[in-house]
Amino acid sequence: MTGLRPPPLDRIPSTLSCLADYESLARERLDDGAWAHVAGAAADGLTAQRNREAFDRLTVRPRILRDVAGGATAVTLLGRRLAHPVLLAPIAYQRLFHPDGERATAMAAEAVDAVMVVSTLASETLEAIAQAGGAGQRWFQLYWQGDRAATLALCERAQAAGCEALVLTVDSPVTAFRNDLRRAGFRLPDGVSAANLPDGRMPPPGGAGRHPVFDGAMAAAPRWADVAWLCGAQPLPVLVKGVLHPDDAAEAVALGCAGVVVSNHGGRTLDGTPASIEALPAVAAGVAGRGAVLLDGGVRRGTDILKARALGADAVLIGRPATMALAAAGALGVAHAVKLLVEELAVAMALCGLASLDDAGPELLG
Repeated sequence: MTGLRPPPLDRIPSTLSCLADYESLARERLDDGAWAHVAGAAADGLTAQRNREAFDRLTVRPRILRDVAGGATAVTLLGRRLAHPVLLAPIAYQRLFHPDGERATAMAAEAVDAVMVVSTLASETLEAIAQAGGAGQRWFQLYWQGDRAATLALCERAQAAGCEALVLTVDSPVTAFRNDLRRAGFRLPDGVSAANLPDGRMPPPGGAGRHPVFDGAMAAAPRWADVAWLCGAQPLPVLVKGVLHPDDAAEAVALGCAGVVVSNHGGRTLDGTPASIEALPAVAAGVAGRGAVLLDGGVRRGTDILKARALGADAVLIGRPATMALAAAGALGVAHAVKLLVEELAVAMALCGLASLDDAGPELLG
C-alpha cells in the first residue's frame, strides 16, 4: 500500500479537462481483466450505450439576463445540506484499479465534500475506509447476505464505521452475462477480495430446487417483506437502488424507505432496459415527494446533472468515471473528477439563469 496524502488539486495537468480525458489514461494503466470490469457491460452493452445516448438527446434551454448572484450548487438530501449533488457510486474491489483502493476514494470524497457510497464488495475494510475518509460523509451499499441475521450484522458494522444511510441494491440478484469479463478471463488477483465479508466473498446462494437461477440465486434474494424489515430493524435510512418502474418506487416508500436510486446498474445486469434518465420521470412520480430520488448511469457532464434535476432527481451518482479517475491518478483523480462536474454544473446553472437547483424543472428542457 502507498501512503495516502490529501489530493493537491492544483497539480492536475491541463490535458485532463473533463471526465472523458481520464478514460484513455486509465486504459493504459489497467490490464484487460480490470478494464473489462470497469468499462464493460452485460451482453451486447445496449443499455450502457443507451444511458449515455439518452442524455445526449435531451437539450437545455438557457435563460438570459437573469440575476443569479449568490447562487449555489447546494442540495438537501436525507435531511443533510450538501455542497453539491454529486455522490460517488458504490464500486466493488477498488484495489483492482489502484493500490489505495477505497481509501483513496474516501480521502477524495472528503476533500471535495462528496458522499461516498461504500460497496459491500469493497476491497478495504469499513474501518480503514472510515479512517481514510475522516469527517467525510459515507453511506453503505448493501447486498443482501442471504438471511436477516447476517445482513443486520453487516449493517451494524457499517453504522459503527460511520455510514449514515443504507443503499440496498436489488437489481442484480443473479449473475449477469458479462461476455467481456469472460473473454478477458477475469478473476480477482491475489490480495483483492471482499474485505468485509466472511471468506472475502458473497455467501453462496441457497435453495434446494433443481434450477440454479430460480431455485438457487433467486431463492436467496430479498423480497419486499425483507425491505420492510430492514427499515424497521435498524436506525439508518434505507434507499432501494435499481428502481426503473414507478410501482416499485411507490412500494419502496410505502414500506418506509427514505428514497430510491433510479439505476440499471450501469448496464451491467440486464441488457435492453431503458436508460436511467428515461425511467426517471415516471419513477419520480411514483415517489411523489415522499422520499429522495437519486439517479446513476451515464452522467458525464455538469449539464447531465442539470437534466436529471429537471426530470425529478435530487442528486446523481457517478461510477465508471470516478473509477477511471482512480485508476489514472488515485485520490487526486477522483477528487478532480468531482470538482470538474461541480464546476460544469455551476456554469450550466448560471447560463440557464438558475441560482438554485430547486428552480430546475421540466421547463428547462427543450
